[in-house]
Amino acid sequence: MANHDDSGKKSSENEVPTFNAENLQSNMKVVYYSRTFMSIIGGVIAGILGFTGLMGFVVYLLVMAITSVCLTARAGFSIHSYFDSWNRVLLDGFLGGLLSFVLFWTFAYDIVHIF
Repeated sequence: MANHDDSGKKSSENEVPTFNAENLQSNMKVVYYSRTFMSIIGGVIAGILGFTGLMGFVVYLLVMAITSVCLTARAGFSIHSYFDSWNRVLLDGFLGGLLSFVLFWTFAYDIVHIF
């Protein structure tokens, strides 16, 4: 992950940190790709294990929670060095990942349990 832009100046306590837009955009791509990939993997696992109904969505919430913790750990638990807010790591890409999860969940369930 790319770090925020330090211009070499001594920062005071009242100064707002500046972020390089390219680095922030690159970090957000990592978050989106990670969430999409983990949604696909989680959907396949939920489908193979035969989860149906609400239990499948609980698996999705669990996968997204694990993904958020892993992304935070990857950033060294110093989110404000890489993102402008906690919401970027915790919530961004949540609904896009849900669509991928449902697609691969139903696909894997159909292949394993119906055919």
